[in-house]
Amino acid sequence: MPDAPFDLQVMAKGAPVGYQGLLTKAADGIREAHCFSEPEQWRYDWEWTYTRDAWLDQMPTQGAFTRLPSDKLAEVREGVGAAIDAMGGSFTMPYATVTVTAVLTGTVSGSR
Repeated sequence: MPDAPFDLQVMAKGAPVGYQGLLTKAADGIREAHCFSEPEQWRYDWEWTYTRDAWLDQMPTQGAFTRLPSDKLAEVREGVGAAIDAMGGSFTMPYATVTVTAVLTGTVSGSR
């Protein structure tokens, strides 16, 4: 959508790709502490089914939508609501939860 009021390319990357820099930084910090096992990155894929109203209620709290002027947000919500209605009133959204974990193997600096 060339006239979209937000950056679709940023939204298309998705959370796992978009957060990779943060995950790498967390793993590097764990390594620098020298008191944890080698960090591991975990990913859990899951889905959630949204009704039209549930999606429209949460949409303004997400990413680019938080920066839209209220008139543009109303326009987007109207179009999204119509699209969800056309799909039968609900849809299933895929998600990925990602994390970095490590086991404490020594004493953390500054702790007793």
